[in-house]
Amino acid sequence: MTVLVTGSAGHLGEALMRVLRGAGRDARGIDIKPSDHTDRVGSITDPAFVRHALKHVRAVVHAATLHKPHVATHGYSEFVDTNISGTLNLLEAASEEGVGAFVFTSSTSAFGSALTPAPGEPAAWITEEVTPIPRNIYGVSKVAAEGLCELFARRHGLPILILRTSRFFPEADDDANVRSRYEIANVQANELLYRRADIEDVVSAHLAALERAKESRFGRYIVSAPTPFTRDDLAELRADAPSVVLRHFPECEALFAARGWQLFPTIDRVYVSASAMASLGWRPKYDFRHVLRSLRNGEDFLSSLAREIGSKGYHDTVFADGPYPIA
Repeated sequence: MTVLVTGSAGHLGEALMRVLRGAGRDARGIDIKPSDHTDRVGSITDPAFVRHALKHVRAVVHAATLHKPHVATHGYSEFVDTNISGTLNLLEAASEEGVGAFVFTSSTSAFGSALTPAPGEPAAWITEEVTPIPRNIYGVSKVAAEGLCELFARRHGLPILILRTSRFFPEADDDANVRSRYEIANVQANELLYRRADIEDVVSAHLAALERAKESRFGRYIVSAPTPFTRDDLAELRADAPSVVLRHFPECEALFAARGWQLFPTIDRVYVSASAMASLGWRPKYDFRHVLRSLRNGEDFLSSLAREIGSKGYHDTVFADGPYPIA
């Protein structure tokens, strides 16, 4: 069964191609950029290219997208063309081809303003039931593309699962204040408590979704490292996050101190991936417990796949103040 992977030159696309081919599966990568993992170079905004790329394909993982870091460098129409019209081109071609599974990579950024409670309010408990309130064109385009996916699942019978993935990129944070106060590994270790996943786990979630799409027909799932927190922690997480973390993980204090690391003083949202684990049979490996175990053993907490792919960035331009042209 041929699996088409869009965005095969990107972080997730390359990871998917590596894992699929490493398992001996027939995978076809497409991207606007050539790479060792791209078989056909072209744009998903071109319907003819898309139809040709989907010939004899039986499953699609649609990971190609303009990302949040492109908001400052690309216009609204470019987001509409790539993230919405490009998705529509793929859905139409997949439906015509009789594809048996379509997995769409969305983002927790789709939740937008729902992720940030008002001052003094508890941290937000983010499940699939939370209504998105997009706050930029990236979020708007992802929500719109999700709507198209649901339309094709319900009206055209195309089996589709949507994965709203949390952060998995290896680059430094897009917030200059965070970059100046914490080293990258410290930030990403902290984020595995509530808003990050290792790329190996993100890939395994996509492969699990491919297997379950035909049976499920349609669904949306948050993909993030399992959080140790509960709803009872939310008020204190906003006011004094280190106290909550140390209550769950007393050994964290010494392990972080040995590295000169700090916990974040406050946490404003918690992504809950329990539904993906229950419905897809997804079994993520890389959570905060794994971080602490790695620190005890003097090991890198990133997966080997994350290290192999490394940093790609999102632009051909190098910016003076960091990896992104946004604060």
